[in-house]
Amino acid sequence: MENNQSCIRVFADKVQIDNCRVILQTNDKAFSQLSGLLALAGNEVRLKILFLLEEENELCPCDLSDILGMSIPAVSQHLRKLKDGNIIEGRREGQTIFYSLKQEQLTLLRPFFKHIINNSKKETV
Repeated sequence: MENNQSCIRVFADKVQIDNCRVILQTNDKAFSQLSGLLALAGNEVRLKILFLLEEENELCPCDLSDILGMSIPAVSQHLRKLKDGNIIEGRREGQTIFYSLKQEQLTLLRPFFKHIINNSKKETV
């Protein structure tokens, strides 16, 4: 069967098309921010780190290393990407840096984390 990619509509709804373009243009910055967040959270290790930071409020690289069974340098690389992506922030206490989710990112991520928790509850029942 041939892959037909032509459009067969008779009339374009110009108002609808213009309205959709305006909505996309008006929300361009939000799309960019969410796209960046999802791109970083799309890595399984980083998603786990974000989940743990939401659950525990803040953790240091050593804690994350122990929990994830990874080396501290490997965890630090993921933390650096998340920090550069403006998703997490650090708080220094002596020589230790404690990382936490930025509040605005938590608002976006919380529904995903609820989905993870709800699925684990279903599996244990």
